[in-house]
Amino acid sequence: MSAAPDLVIGVLLPDVLGTYSDAGNAVVLAQRARWRGIEANVLHLSADTTPPAGCDIYLLGGGEDAAQLFAIEWLAGHKALLRSLSDTATTFAVCAGLQILGHTLTDEQGRNHDGLGLLDLTTAPRRRRAVGEVITRCELPGVGLLTGFENHRGATTLGAGVRPLGQVLSGVGNGATSSGGRGEGAVTDRVVATYLHGPVLARNPALADHLLCRVTGHRFPDADLPDLPDLPDLPDLRRAYLSKTPRRHARFLAHRTPRS
Repeated sequence: MSAAPDLVIGVLLPDVLGTYSDAGNAVVLAQRARWRGIEANVLHLSADTTPPAGCDIYLLGGGEDAAQLFAIEWLAGHKALLRSLSDTATTFAVCAGLQILGHTLTDEQGRNHDGLGLLDLTTAPRRRRAVGEVITRCELPGVGLLTGFENHRGATTLGAGVRPLGQVLSGVGNGATSSGGRGEGAVTDRVVATYLHGPVLARNPALADHLLCRVTGHRFPDADLPDLPDLPDLPDLRRAYLSKTPRRHARFLAHRTPRS
């Protein structure tokens, strides 16, 4: 009889919230765990399954309006899972996944829909769709700059119970804040959420390692990774993405070495 895996990753509704291959974030998390000697198992929890409430980390991806409403109803119907998302597990949510965790979503016809209430935020339609590359200065310690692409109509307003994942250097993110800046994503003790696709953890392995640290309680320096000649040159790819940032941030970038 084989031992239970050290890390269980649950991909919630990949058949519903599967836009832009966000389920690829689970592949990145699992592989970076295995490189550190942590056995990892990925569960793809589609709409026709009864999701377990005991995963260490759950992933939510992007989707259209109808998919969002289905996901809210489905998740709300699994009470044990919802308690786990609220009280014990770590959740990583992308785009629609971020929006459905909030208090309310307003559709393009002005109708309000209740979210799951796990994040203190609300989302309403923007005048124009936000599409394009994004660069964010992440506020999580040790993560640095995040790159990804956004494609969403939502403008998200954070409440007092949540802080932004980062501050936008290039792109739109959540939208303008009362202080005049532009925040991106949302963070609590249980949830890390972002508008960035990519998959975002493939583009930003430091964020993947932050999530692994949250789940395992161990920090993972880059030096503990083996030599992996079969992987793409991620530092070069990150430099290419980061070169899209506005000129006024060039001095900040000059002091940041992309992580692999």
